[in-house]
Amino acid sequence: EKVASKRRKTLERELEWVRMAPKARQAKGKARLNAYDRLLNEDQKDKEQRVEIFIPNGPRLGSKVIEACHVAKAFGDKVLFNDLNFMLPPGGIIGVIGPNGAGKTTLFRLIMGLEVPDAGTFEVGETVQAYVDQQHKDIDPEKTVYEVVSQGNETMRLGGRDVNARAYLSRFNFSGADQEKKCGVLSGGERNRLHLAMALKQEGNVLLLDEPTNDIDVNPLRALEEGLDEFAGCAVVISHDRWFLDRVCTHILAFEGDGNVFYFEGSYSDYEANKVKRLGLEEPKRIRYRGLGD
Repeated sequence: EKVASKRRKTLERELEWVRMAPKARQAKGKARLNAYDRLLNEDQKDKEQRVEIFIPNGPRLGSKVIEACHVAKAFGDKVLFNDLNFMLPPGGIIGVIGPNGAGKTTLFRLIMGLEVPDAGTFEVGETVQAYVDQQHKDIDPEKTVYEVVSQGNETMRLGGRDVNARAYLSRFNFSGADQEKKCGVLSGGERNRLHLAMALKQEGNVLLLDEPTNDIDVNPLRALEEGLDEFAGCAVVISHDRWFLDRVCTHILAFEGDGNVFYFEGSYSDYEANKVKRLGLEEPKRIRYRGLGD
């Protein structure tokens, strides 16, 4: 928008220059005006295309999306949560935070219907179409990036329109040459970008994103933030990136340890302030090990 505004001001100056110019220079001035006008139109088209291509909207959500009421879940002696309560409202984006092994991935499995709670009720609305593939099962190491995403089709149906598969991949910073790379030789960051492209291609109305910002470049990160801001559905995002969570989340679901999960309406920074008020400042504790002779 800032670029477009700057170009509009330039257009106004150019228009004044054309009006004041001698007739001999008016043709050249009009050509310059037309060039600027085309740039403005391209800016607008690019903005519309970027949002629509990047995170296409799935079926419309009903009034109930996801609701957990007094949910408990444990594996053996390890209690993941003993009184989980939250409701994902339509249009909400929940940031899920907590240490590894706290139960964040199990939450995803509950949403996908792959786990059931030990106690309490966990309801997913009938209209919910959620997608996640943490194991990259659909990524064939012998196929190229383009082949995996396009499935042999030059165009894909996204957001009610046909979208060029190569143009879609370019939104995730896969250039022409990168699109021909075999999936088996991709770096960790490239695999994450490919996984994100495949997840968003499913046109679900509830996105389940597990560490989507890991090892991705600035451009896809910015596009992801803008896309989530415009997305008509909901999202549940596991992330350790506080800056990303601050920019996109409407709610925070914090795994605070000992089976306690705190649901907070607001940004990550607001949650941190609330946590200090509730629990006080907690300094990280150094883990101490006994010596072999102890």
